[in-house]
Amino acid sequence: MFSTKNFLTIILAFIASSVFQLDAQGQTKEYDIVIYGGTSAGIAAAIQSSRMGKSVVVIEPTSRIGGLTTGGLGATDIGNKQAIGGISREFYQNIKKYYENPENWKWQKPDEYRQSRNRKEEDAMWTFEPSAAMKVYEQMMAAEEIDVEYKQRLNRKTGVKKQGQKIVEIEMESGEKYRGKMFIDATYEGDLMATSGVTYTYGRESNKEYGETLNGVQANDIGITLKRTVSMNSVHHNFIDGVDPYIVKGDPSSGLLPFIVEGGPGIDGHADKGIQAYCFRMTLTDHPENRIPFKKPANYNELEYELLFRNYEAADGPIEEMYSYGDPLVPWINSQMPNRKTDTNNQKGFSTDFIGQNYDYPEAGYDEREEIIERHRSYQQGLMWTLAYHPRIPEKVRDVVSQWGTCKDEYERKDGWQQQLYIREARRMISDYVMTQKNCEGLEVVDDPISLAAYGMDSHQVQRYVDANGFVQNEGNVEAHGFSPYPISYRSIVPKKDECNNLLIPVCVSSTHIAFGSIRMEPVFMILGQSAATAAVLAIENKTDVHSLNYNSLKERLLKDKQILTHNP
Repeated sequence: MFSTKNFLTIILAFIASSVFQLDAQGQTKEYDIVIYGGTSAGIAAAIQSSRMGKSVVVIEPTSRIGGLTTGGLGATDIGNKQAIGGISREFYQNIKKYYENPENWKWQKPDEYRQSRNRKEEDAMWTFEPSAAMKVYEQMMAAEEIDVEYKQRLNRKTGVKKQGQKIVEIEMESGEKYRGKMFIDATYEGDLMATSGVTYTYGRESNKEYGETLNGVQANDIGITLKRTVSMNSVHHNFIDGVDPYIVKGDPSSGLLPFIVEGGPGIDGHADKGIQAYCFRMTLTDHPENRIPFKKPANYNELEYELLFRNYEAADGPIEEMYSYGDPLVPWINSQMPNRKTDTNNQKGFSTDFIGQNYDYPEAGYDEREEIIERHRSYQQGLMWTLAYHPRIPEKVRDVVSQWGTCKDEYERKDGWQQQLYIREARRMISDYVMTQKNCEGLEVVDDPISLAAYGMDSHQVQRYVDANGFVQNEGNVEAHGFSPYPISYRSIVPKKDECNNLLIPVCVSSTHIAFGSIRMEPVFMILGQSAATAAVLAIENKTDVHSLNYNSLKERLLKDKQILTHNP
C-alpha cells in the first residue's frame, strides 16, 4: 500500500537530490541581490546590501575588483569634496587611516609626500596607490557578508532569463547561473543592461536632440568657465600649429599617417558614434629598487609615433617654451601618489590617449575587446619607450621620462602594466529621465536626487583629422567648469518600466555624452552604487519593483546612511 508518508519521503528525497546536483555542478546560486561588475560602484552596492541584511554576490568578469580605483586612477577627480558622502566618503576616510600607519610607507617617508588634493585638517585622503585602494576595499568587504565570483563573464547572447519585465536568472559563459530578486549592472560597459533588452545608446548626441551646446562634434577644443566661453591654448590637448599629417611631408598622395581619419571632423554639434579616447592610467615610479624600465613592445611600429616626433619638431623656440600648460616638456600629467608612485594621465596633442581606436569597444565581443585593450597597451608601451629612449625625442624629454618605469609591486603582470583600461565611456542607458547639460548647469533640477555630481563636463578627444590648412588636429576635447554640485535623478539609474523592473544601473546611467562627462567619476559611481543597492533592498522589503518604490522612503534611508543629496554653498 502506498502511504502518504512514503510519498512525502520520496518527494523530499527527490528535492534533496536535485539540490545536491545543482550544488555539486555549481550551476545555480540564489541571492537577494546579484551585482554584475566588481567596479567601485559594484563594491559600494555590495557593502550596502550586506549592511541592510540581504544576501549578495558580486560577479566580476576579470580577476581583480575595484575597476579604475584599484587600476591606476589614484588622483581622485572630485570637483567638490563636500558632495561626497556615504560609503564613498568612508572609502577615502579609510585611505587616510591606511596611510597614517607608518608600515604602509615603504618607498618614501610620509613627510616627503605632498599633494594639493590632500589637506591635513580633512577627514579623508584623496590620492593613493592602487594596492592601497585594494587593501581598503578588502577590509571594508571583509566586515560584511559578501560573496565574490571572479572570472565569470555574462553570456551576452542568451544569458538573461526574464519573466515578463523581471529578470529571474543570469547565466555566465561557464554555465554558472545566478538567481536573484534584484540585479545591479555595475560594469563600465553595461553588458547586463544591454542583454536584458534595456534601451541604450553610445557615442555623441547632436546638440539639437536635448537642447545642449557642448555635445556632438566639437572641433574647437573649447573650455567653459562660469558659463563664459574662453579660448583654450591651442596646445592644451592639441598639436602645435603646422604639423604635417602625411607619410611623406607635403605629399597627400603618400597617404595619411596612422590613426588620422579621412575627411574632416564632421559638422560641429552634430551626432556621431565616436567614443572619447581611452588610456591606461599608468602607475609609475622613479625608485630604482621598484622600477621596471620601459621596454619596446615586440610589435613596435615607429610610424605610429611620427606625429609625436613632428609635434616636437614643429615647436617654434626653446623646447621649454613649447607648452604653456603643465609640464613644459613631457606630454603627460604625472600626478604624484604616495611611495614615489604616480597616476599618469594624458596631456597635450600626442599622449597616452589612443585617439579614435576604441569606437568598436562598447558593442564588441569579449575577444575583440581583449584585442582592443591589448592594442591600447602596446601603443602606450611603445609611446613610453619612444619618449624615454628614441633619438628623435628631445634629449631633455628623454632625460625626464627615462627616470620612470612601471612598478614591481602593484599589478599581477610581470611587466608592471595593469589590466584595467580606462573605459571613460561606453554604453549609456536611455530611461524615462535623461541627464543633460541643463542638469549640470543647474538649468533643470531633478526632484528625486540619489547623488550629487560635482566635476566639470569633460570629454577627451574623439578623433584626429586634417584641417582646412592641411595640418593635423584633434577633435572632441571639451572642458566645462564653474557650476555648483547638482543632483542626479533616481530615474536615471532605472530602466523604462516596460523593459525591466528589477534592474538598477549605477554606472551606465541615463545621460547624454556631455552630461556623462561630468557624472563619470569614481566617487560618484560609488555613491550611485550605494543608492542603487538601497533602492534594491527597499524594493525587496516592500515587495515592489524599482519603479513603484516610494521615493521618500528611499530618500530617508539615503540620508540616514550619510548620503548627500543637496548642495548648501
